[in-house]
Amino acid sequence: MKKYIVTLLQLFAIMLLTVSSIQAQRWISLFNGKNLEGWHILPGGEWKVQDGIIAGTSTAAEPKHGLLVSDSVFADFEIEISYKAVKGNSGLYFRAQEVEDAVGVYGFQAEIDPDKDAGGLYETGGRAWVVQPTAAAVKKWYLPGKWNKMKVRAVGKEITVWVNGKQTAHLTNDPGRTAGRIALQLHGGMDMEVYFREVRIRMLEGK
Repeated sequence: MKKYIVTLLQLFAIMLLTVSSIQAQRWISLFNGKNLEGWHILPGGEWKVQDGIIAGTSTAAEPKHGLLVSDSVFADFEIEISYKAVKGNSGLYFRAQEVEDAVGVYGFQAEIDPDKDAGGLYETGGRAWVVQPTAAAVKKWYLPGKWNKMKVRAVGKEITVWVNGKQTAHLTNDPGRTAGRIALQLHGGMDMEVYFREVRIRMLEGK
């Protein structure tokens, strides 16, 4: 009888681990298509939802970065976004830390731009460009004036970025922070227009 109970407990433990693993790998939408629930805004610029799309705009007269920042903090994950960059320099921040200055957050951003650098890695408040792709390389993966898909995978100290299925940056043993917030950026000091229609994330097990 005791052996039977031990076996049942072992099976139950295995089931819990399996369910936990499945839940950890489930995609979760960070944008509900209706409003900005789950996010908060750091001025300047303007963020709004129109026709199921997040629209970010700003003018060159605005010195501050406008940021749409996740309420939640994330450590090890994959995140996918669908975006269209029309004007100005934007970015997908991850593992970011909010700060009290004009840039709003410090941390890595996967670069979003209508003309150059798409898919590169820039560290605000730190090393600046860590991976800056060439113009020739960007032409291989970026679709100007169209919807593009970006994916970032961050697990422990390993970071990988893809744009439209092509790897654009890869770091191993990176010394940067290993947890923080997600944020979408409107760069200060320039005319900005950028759109996002999908933002989803799934948790991964760290190394």
